[in-house]
Amino acid sequence: ESLAAIPVRQFITFFQASESLRPAFDDFIAGARGSSPLCIVSDYFFGWTVDVARKHGAFHSVFLTTSAFGAAAYFSLCTHLPHALTSDDEFPLPDLPDVVVVHRSQLSKYVLAADGTDPFSRFFRPQISFCHATDAVLVNTVEEIEAAAGLRMLRCTLSNAAPVFPVGPLISASASEHPSSPAASSSEIVEWLDSHPPRSVIYVSFGSQNSIQAAQMTELAMGLEASGRPFVWVVRPPVGFDVTAEFDAEWLPEGFEETTRKEKRGLVIRGWAPQVAILRHESTGAFLSHCGWNSMLEGLIHGVPIIGWPLAGEQFFNATMAAQLGVCVEVARGNMESSRVERGRVAEVVGAVMSGKEMRRRAAEIRAVMEAAWREGIGPPGSSAKRLEEFFQVAGVR
Repeated sequence: ESLAAIPVRQFITFFQASESLRPAFDDFIAGARGSSPLCIVSDYFFGWTVDVARKHGAFHSVFLTTSAFGAAAYFSLCTHLPHALTSDDEFPLPDLPDVVVVHRSQLSKYVLAADGTDPFSRFFRPQISFCHATDAVLVNTVEEIEAAAGLRMLRCTLSNAAPVFPVGPLISASASEHPSSPAASSSEIVEWLDSHPPRSVIYVSFGSQNSIQAAQMTELAMGLEASGRPFVWVVRPPVGFDVTAEFDAEWLPEGFEETTRKEKRGLVIRGWAPQVAILRHESTGAFLSHCGWNSMLEGLIHGVPIIGWPLAGEQFFNATMAAQLGVCVEVARGNMESSRVERGRVAEVVGAVMSGKEMRRRAAEIRAVMEAAWREGIGPPGSSAKRLEEFFQVAGVR
């Protein structure tokens, strides 16, 4: 149900284990067949559901939770292996209509090690093939934002085998709810934010499945302190430590947490935090993020500029696209031992983004575009509302 308590090194094993659900899912679909049209919408990681759909004559769609550009670039990377033998630090991705140059630092250690025979390759390559075999592809993005590049690249990557429908932004209405008790309650966090001026606080989170090296954590802490800006930082154990363990204060500079909390300059949260509530608060002025697409959508739908620190997967390309849109500045890249981050760079980027009027203006424009995408009832429907209706017509479920 969640990868939050699973170490990154076990992700592929978890994904592979999902295929054990096939017999039960097959029986479920067999029992659901009737007079009504049957439509299966599966996550990209459950590509095997295409075969079940074909067996029972059901319509099938893959749902991509990434940006279109991120998916297209990552599909190309995973298709054209290996990359460890690439002599240049930069190289173009093949088979894309536009030139996309990738730097070696934008490859996670799993992509760097992939050669087509490793567990990573053996899982991800079939998922790409399933995307070619599906009847339709739904993407959690907005047409006006990605029509010029990302969507065109994705359609090209998939050889136009299936229609692609941008139906975003799709953000959980219960995103601020969590079954467990956070270290700091939502009311305490909101009260802390209330005590700060509008657009003065930087929110820092690397998501529920990612973390950084202990040395990087120290540099980030010192950079935040040097920036002089108040911050809310959601922390997890560093890379290499048990993700379910208690966060050890020794992973931060001595006295850092106590001093910043006492002076109301910083709030360190262990574990879960009400991210949407923080991002929509008027005191939040920037979001230092791992650039997971869902997190970026949650930030941009509230008009919050992004400070990018992509760590894995397609996050590097989400950051690239957001930078091209004028709503993101990269501060660091990766969480390997060789990945560098400097406190001076952190302080510099935080200051530039928090005081950048043009970036804030662009973020407000992107917010308006996202809100308009789901406009219904008054005037013409938004682009995502129209694309979802078109999907229903193609799927034959209306």
